[in-house]
Amino acid sequence: MQEYQRGQILLIVVLVMVTALTIGLSVAARTITNTRTSQEAENSEKAFSAAEAGIEQSLTNSNNVTGSFTNNTSYKTTVTTISGTQISLNNGSAVLTDDSQDLWLSTYPGYTSPWSGNITFYWGQPTDTCSNAEAAGTLSAVEIIVLSGTKANPQVTRYAEDPCSQRSLSNKFEYITSGGGTVDGKTYSYKKTIAVTSGLLVRVIPLYGSTAMGVTGCDGANANCSALPSQGTLITSIGTADTTQRKLVSYRRYPKLPIEIFPYSFFAPK
Repeated sequence: MQEYQRGQILLIVVLVMVTALTIGLSVAARTITNTRTSQEAENSEKAFSAAEAGIEQSLTNSNNVTGSFTNNTSYKTTVTTISGTQISLNNGSAVLTDDSQDLWLSTYPGYTSPWSGNITFYWGQPTDTCSNAEAAGTLSAVEIIVLSGTKANPQVTRYAEDPCSQRSLSNKFEYITSGGGTVDGKTYSYKKTIAVTSGLLVRVIPLYGSTAMGVTGCDGANANCSALPSQGTLITSIGTADTTQRKLVSYRRYPKLPIEIFPYSFFAPK
């Protein structure tokens, strides 16, 4: 009987030890996880601050820069000029309804070297729907204002385009039926090609709905392409703290021209 009791006591002791060991390991694992999470969060904040410092440095001197700090953090930036035959307006983000984007066709800021050629604007998605109400997913019409000629004697030409047949009957816009295309890897449903001679600048305004927009210095068949002038710079900064990295992108476009540059350009579709 005593030997049987001793066996039970030994079993209980083993169970207690296993339970205590399990609890201890669980607490240790949770402590290690919390410590690691706290360290990663701290490194993430340091890397983010380093990336911000890199952006500030490149904004100051417009060059690629690298730097480091005493807390084991560093940054590296890349400055890219926005130009070429394909450009995503507003860096690929949607242009808001009734807002505008300026596309420079001459050299900023002196309006030198006016550009001539075909420009094709792209916008819209297959899921967009025709509506007069400003809401998410509303198919956009666009107003395109071309400033051409010389700085001393500029000329303004306007185009109003709408891929919605019902609206075009009332607003008297040109009804766009042609298919879209791809700009910088993004596909659009509609396009409008304009021939420009001695172009200085183009202002594009979405109407009825917000939309992402792309532009090429090509005709509608993506032929006869010419590179468009610089539109500003894109600064990419990578901050590093230990093994953690954070990436920041700053889109630095040229300032918008005041509305007074475009005489009689107020437009309000019904």
